[in-house]
Amino acid sequence: MNTPNPPKPPSRPDKVSLRQYAKLFRRDILSAQPERLYRAWMAAFKTPFFRSYMLNQPSLVQIVLKERPDDFPKSSRISEGLRPLLGNSVFLTNGEIWKRQRRIIDPAFEGGRLRDTFPAMWQAALAAVNRLNQHVGQAVEIEEETSHAAADVIFRTLFSIPIEHEVASEVFFQFRDYQRSQPILNLAAFVPLPRWMPRFFRSDTKKTAKSIRGLIRQLTLARMEEIKAGSAPDDLATKIMTTADPQTGDVFDTEEMVDQVAIFFLAGHETSASALAWALYLMATHPDWQDKIAAEATDLKKDFSSVSKLRVSRDVFRETLRLYPPVPMMVRQSSCSETFRDREIAPGAQMVISPWHLHRHERLWDNPDGFDPTRWQTENGKACMREAYIPFSAGARVCTGAGFAMVEGPLILSMILKHFKVSAEGPPPVPVAHLTVRSNEGIKLRIERR
Repeated sequence: MNTPNPPKPPSRPDKVSLRQYAKLFRRDILSAQPERLYRAWMAAFKTPFFRSYMLNQPSLVQIVLKERPDDFPKSSRISEGLRPLLGNSVFLTNGEIWKRQRRIIDPAFEGGRLRDTFPAMWQAALAAVNRLNQHVGQAVEIEEETSHAAADVIFRTLFSIPIEHEVASEVFFQFRDYQRSQPILNLAAFVPLPRWMPRFFRSDTKKTAKSIRGLIRQLTLARMEEIKAGSAPDDLATKIMTTADPQTGDVFDTEEMVDQVAIFFLAGHETSASALAWALYLMATHPDWQDKIAAEATDLKKDFSSVSKLRVSRDVFRETLRLYPPVPMMVRQSSCSETFRDREIAPGAQMVISPWHLHRHERLWDNPDGFDPTRWQTENGKACMREAYIPFSAGARVCTGAGFAMVEGPLILSMILKHFKVSAEGPPPVPVAHLTVRSNEGIKLRIERR
């Protein structure tokens, strides 16, 4: 008996009005798109206010992300909804400001630092196992559990505190409220508003963002004092706060650091939680693969070198990121006139690159909607990894924490499946995308001891 393909959201009709599209977009970014995007190399969308082009042809994606990134800065449309929380973080900035920020941040995530953060990841993985141990024989909402685990990793590696720390736990719980307010789905994504005009956020969005930033400010100020006193732990926060820009000699001030910590939490916690939840769901529906991971994890030790031996887990996690990329779409803006596939593109046009559609593109991948971790050893899989696999973006703006995520994800996945068997409960989850790709009503898994 063949296992059905993993869940995929329905597509909208090919032609809808702007009002219908805005309504669908607010409900879910993925199902607001037409089916033809899984086959098209390029598609144009017109509104009264701007033109938008989705690029699926690998050579065009290469131009925008790798060859000429300065000609295609991040669009301000999507960032409008996130700015109350993220301020001028590296996720939202462009140009020289962004380059300065990356010069300061990147050294903290270099290869050698991954080894240094591994013990903190290990402790977070053990804590996740201990929490799940309390639910043996029960069905749990696994997205809540993976959110808890991912947040624990962030606080342990960034500030050397567990999720149980008073401030860390408060940030975690308030962030859940912030996510539910759907800040990315803001009017400014559709209508060009002048800077002075209110952005019409939901009443709780700005309030929660302000509260979260206040809590992060507490942690940042306390760390600054520890650095001055010479008592700061050697973690990511200390590394970033003491790294000077090699060109100017400047370091981040308090507000700049608050901006960066906010995006580390958003990107590092929310995306990892999404990927890990979908990976566990795929294991629940493919028990042969979860048994392979469990067998591989038998010899897993608190040693960074053991991560390199998690080959099955890494391929499963990589396939999860293909099917359910946490950040489903990236929006850039053309800064000059272009001609792509014989289409004239004016300055200011929105250039949408969608990992969701690129990773499932019918003209690129063998069995695009199927779950197949062995694809990464095939010629098709290797070719697509080079040309059409961008769960962490690509080029100059590739996620600085990509290597971090590819240690964290397989490690926690292996640790959980080493101790537990998981099986799916209830109807299949339907993927939806707001901040990241999550399930519309959660993912229920039954936990049993292995």
